[in-house]
Amino acid sequence: MKHGKKYREVAKKVDAEKSYDVSEACALLKELKVAKFDETVEVHIRLNLKKSQTVRDTVVLPHQFKAEKKVLVFCKPEKEKEAQEAGATYFGSDELIEKIKGGWMDFDIAVATPDMMKDVGRLGMVLGRKGLMPNPKTGTVTFDIKAAIGELKKGRTEFRSDKSNIIHIAVGKISMEAAQIAGNLEALLGEVNRKRPSDVKGEFVQSVYLAGTMTPSVKVATAKAER
Repeated sequence: MKHGKKYREVAKKVDAEKSYDVSEACALLKELKVAKFDETVEVHIRLNLKKSQTVRDTVVLPHQFKAEKKVLVFCKPEKEKEAQEAGATYFGSDELIEKIKGGWMDFDIAVATPDMMKDVGRLGMVLGRKGLMPNPKTGTVTFDIKAAIGELKKGRTEFRSDKSNIIHIAVGKISMEAAQIAGNLEALLGEVNRKRPSDVKGEFVQSVYLAGTMTPSVKVATAKAER
């Protein structure tokens, strides 16, 4: 892949042989900005997992950087007031299911009460493809709608290892303070390490790389990441 002159110049600031601690990596990344837009900062975490294993959970990042998301709640009429007061953008039952069946998808996150999952399950093909299917493991299937929406509005986000055992997730914007990006990264790494399978031998977090949308990547020390 050919990179432009500006990219090649900033890439010289990165020591490819060095693993930077979290605060160093985040401070350095801000010096690597090359795009005119506010680049998204992503982290790529390679894990030591068996073929049958996956790591999946949610984390509330302490420093928000995304626009407020539209939350849809599948619930019975008696829970609609709670959903509305908690800040849900849309709430309801059969009418929402039929609307989605017809192709409407104007929401970012779906939450459902357990008694709605039998009906919501009919949307598996539609919601599943877009990663929007409510799931107890990510706290989006619950009777405590107020708490679920509160966490989502605080910035709770899902992370999941892919088939290559790598987690790819955004942790900030390059315009943020380095300490804010570092805070988000440390919160994520803490949650990832808490999901370590009990039978994993050796180093669980094998590598961590931080990069902006258009920047060179910076390697983060895994010893620091697993602390």
